[in-house]
Amino acid sequence: MKRVPLSVLDLVPLGRGRTSHVALADAVTLARAVERLGYRRLWYAEHHNMPGITTTSPEILIAHVGQATTRIRLGAGGVMLPNHAPLKVAESYRLLEALHPGRIDLGIGRAPGTDLLTALALRRSMRVADDFLDQLAELRAYNTEEGGPIRAMPDDVHLPPIWLLGSSDYSARAAAELGLGFAFAGHFSDGPPEVTMRLYRARFRPGPLEKPHAILALAVFCAETAEAAIRLGSSALASIAELRAGRPARLLSPEEAAAKAFSPVELAVIMHFRSLQIAGTPDDVRARIETAVLRTGADEIMLATHAFHVEERIRSFELVAEAFGLRET
Repeated sequence: MKRVPLSVLDLVPLGRGRTSHVALADAVTLARAVERLGYRRLWYAEHHNMPGITTTSPEILIAHVGQATTRIRLGAGGVMLPNHAPLKVAESYRLLEALHPGRIDLGIGRAPGTDLLTALALRRSMRVADDFLDQLAELRAYNTEEGGPIRAMPDDVHLPPIWLLGSSDYSARAAAELGLGFAFAGHFSDGPPEVTMRLYRARFRPGPLEKPHAILALAVFCAETAEAAIRLGSSALASIAELRAGRPARLLSPEEAAAKAFSPVELAVIMHFRSLQIAGTPDDVRARIETAVLRTGADEIMLATHAFHVEERIRSFELVAEAFGLRET
């Protein structure tokens, strides 16, 4: 089968009993590690009003981590465009491109990245019509050479490459029609990725990209034993159960997750999302990722390892890198 690049999505978890200062220091430690291990890119998501996730402003993290790394591509996975003025997004990511030339990606999503009340606080209104495509067109217009009455500064650099993110036909069709890259959120999506990703490839028309490029994000937890890998992924499952129950909280440690009494409904949520996780030994993880690549035609895999201890997250990335023969730098 084809050899696909591996990348990383870091939600910068904020664990119970820990501080945001420590979580952000861990993000830098992890970034340096995955760059050394040979991963292609590292993205940060936009989330709001979620106590266990520190990535409220991906652009700040990108600027910060860019100073601590030299090669790995850094990006937003992604900017939730309805939360922002397109001009502000264009300015922020042109500035990042000027800071770290040739290393920035701009992933764009249309979900709020939060609950509806928080979305209202961010947007100051709840649009009845879905004007995402108009917003995207406005954002891309700030990248034209012609200029106009409003210019996104600095204007001596271009916007970074734009990727559309999602788990539905909507984003896949838009990315295909506009000739953009597409990233499927398989790390939390209930829907199977293969139909959506193959639709993107089938409908692709050349644009900024000459040929389609589809990233598949997966929840991956790798350890020396299957039991240790399942334990590693337990914190994320507990977090999802609490979020679905309307009680978002700091990320639990595996020990706290094991000791917590969940309701039958929460246990059903945990069992469902456990089925979406790839948790196991390096050989098992590689086999399941390769199966996902064959099934979806993915051009790149992005690993989301939302675990409590940064050392265990880094070890998971090390084991996956070794299993796939990534070259350390």
